[in-house]
Amino acid sequence: MTTIVLVRKNNEVVVAGDGQVSMGNTVVKSTASKVRKIEKRDVVAGFAGSTADALTLFERLEAKIEKHAGNLSRAAVELAKDWRTDKYLRRLEALMAIGDKENSYIISGTGDVLEPEGDVIGIGSGGNYALAAGKVLMGTDMSAEDVAKKAIEVASEICVFTNNNIKVEKI
Repeated sequence: MTTIVLVRKNNEVVVAGDGQVSMGNTVVKSTASKVRKIEKRDVVAGFAGSTADALTLFERLEAKIEKHAGNLSRAAVELAKDWRTDKYLRRLEALMAIGDKENSYIISGTGDVLEPEGDVIGIGSGGNYALAAGKVLMGTDMSAEDVAKKAIEVASEICVFTNNNIKVEKI
């Protein structure tokens, strides 16, 4: 359970996530990092799901991006296909929010590669709260990073599986 928000505003792309790791109703860690930047290709990603699954999927995403020469659209589709058809990967239940300067996607283990309307994506247990807050804040003069951080803060006040230890990556 987690909250990830991706915001694109004023030529910036920011992904932010909370730091809470829960097992059932117990908080195990409050300072986890669920966002990552793929430096070589200017891609940011956030993950909602277990840590081991996140690391596996981030590595696969990075390999797909390299294989397809930085084409995020193609890499996202190929990752989703692998995720759905690979015997090991298809058991991973998670969501990823990824973006580069041109595109933003939600990728799921069921094979979905969604390009949401608008410039805000929210996933995870508090994703809908962060999405709603982010959409409202897009109409202000706040930067993309400030919108993302505030959206996570709002979600953390509503969702018990989200805290306000926010990690941010941007391009």
